[in-house]
Amino acid sequence: MRKKSKAKIKKKSRNDNPVWTASDFARAKPLREVLPGLVKAVKRSRGRPKLDKPKVQITLRLDSEVLEAWRSLGEGWQTKLNSELRSAARRKKLIAA
Repeated sequence: MRKKSKAKIKKKSRNDNPVWTASDFARAKPLREVLPGLVKAVKRSRGRPKLDKPKVQITLRLDSEVLEAWRSLGEGWQTKLNSELRSAARRKKLIAA
């Protein structure tokens, strides 16, 4: 196989990506006008889906042995604690069942 000369490679790369002129810029349109479906798909796929009722971060002071007991349950202890608090709130009729 023959190697291409550097001059031919440079010429080809210039033809593949020509320099834009003022008239090229004047004719250009935003991507959202040319391919709205693509823009919508890219925007939709970013990040986690929004929750209907997102959780709220708070600061809560607990006795150290209470916190240690919950943490000893391992991974997911915060979810378990949230579930227990929800059950207690329902029993006391603080929230709807």
